[in-house]
Amino acid sequence: MTYRICRIWNLSVITVLALTFYNIFLAFKLNREHECPRAIITPRRDFQRLTTRVITSNVTLATGKLQSPFDVRLGRWDNKLEYKFFDNVFLGTQYTNLSKKHKTCLATQSSLDKLYSIIQVANHWDGPISLAAFGSGDEEFNNLLLYSTYLRECFPKVKEKVNFHFAFPQNNAPTNLHINSSLLSKLDCDNPYGLLLQLSRIKDRKKLMRWKNQVIYPQNHLRNLARKNCQSDYVFLTDIDIIPSYGMAQLLDGFLESDHCGNKLCAFVIPTFELDERVRFPPNKSDLLRLADKGLARPFHQKVFIYNQFATNFTRWQDSRTDGPNVHINHQVTNFEFLYEPFYVAKDTVPPHDERFVGYGYTRNTQVYEMFLAGYQFYVLSPIFTIHWGLQLKKSRPPWRESQNTKNMKKFKEFKRELLVKYKKNPPKKTAAEVGFALGMGKQ
Repeated sequence: MTYRICRIWNLSVITVLALTFYNIFLAFKLNREHECPRAIITPRRDFQRLTTRVITSNVTLATGKLQSPFDVRLGRWDNKLEYKFFDNVFLGTQYTNLSKKHKTCLATQSSLDKLYSIIQVANHWDGPISLAAFGSGDEEFNNLLLYSTYLRECFPKVKEKVNFHFAFPQNNAPTNLHINSSLLSKLDCDNPYGLLLQLSRIKDRKKLMRWKNQVIYPQNHLRNLARKNCQSDYVFLTDIDIIPSYGMAQLLDGFLESDHCGNKLCAFVIPTFELDERVRFPPNKSDLLRLADKGLARPFHQKVFIYNQFATNFTRWQDSRTDGPNVHINHQVTNFEFLYEPFYVAKDTVPPHDERFVGYGYTRNTQVYEMFLAGYQFYVLSPIFTIHWGLQLKKSRPPWRESQNTKNMKKFKEFKRELLVKYKKNPPKKTAAEVGFALGMGKQ
């Protein structure tokens, strides 16, 4: 009897262990599907042959290295001679045709460590894409050129749609640009994320960290660079890791056929959600709302910095569950808040992003704040949306973002005074966001 009980007990333990390992395997599989979604990875298997063709037709081969696609002695400077820009370095093969066909250009920016996201963006967005990429020093910048070339050769939609522009800082400018052709011909098109991890592990880590402390990522410079290289009437300005819902470019074409503004200044807000990394990208609004009901999706920055998107009024958007397939205005933003920074579609006549704000904090929201003072009205669209992978928490924010945010906060006071004079506005009453920020609750 004791033997039988022990045997049953042993079988139970084995069953529990098997189920546990199976659940771990499923969780791992779900995460891998996010890292390398099958739907977005359509690599060219004959990559080595294609690379040889590119080497012989487009650039000069020297000692196993492709020469730089541009001359670092040229380019153009920003107003303070701190950053140098190079426009239209890798032009998408269909970029000009797509710019004529579609009414909206997606403009975005990235550093090397997030460039992988352009694969999914290009898979979802069928219109033209203008991408500004930033790197510093020889090693990082050469890896940026190498990875950009790899993405173009492995992923046809990237090569067709994306217009690459590049920027580097004056105080750590690359001097010896090249693309390692020997490495390029051996790369595996099936593992773009693995390659990115490999390239991101810069050899001289201490030197890299010194660079990072001295060379702060110039978000607003890059936004202006990407935006001003768009050729369409409308621009959808995003960050590289903001993924549009399927078919958005065509749906916006239909919506923008009609004049929704008249003589008003308009911006059309696209609601942005955070998505649990274990689930698949929702194909439509109904599926997104089901995920939100289960706690697997939520408004962008809801836990990290609620004022970032609060004025969008996600509750009202989520209550509209019977939307048809066509894009329409769901509601108008009526409670504009200080520090509001939606992702929006607008004509490229909106104010530029102020380039005194470098790094994190007060980069997008200062531009939106100027739009508000200039008289722009914001309208939230449905059923389209954008997704940021991962449910974010404050504790995941690196400490260096806090110092950058503090520096930009000091610059904002001067910026705000200038805007009030420019647009002949009286200082507005403090909003809940400003009060919260003054009390230390609004750290971005």
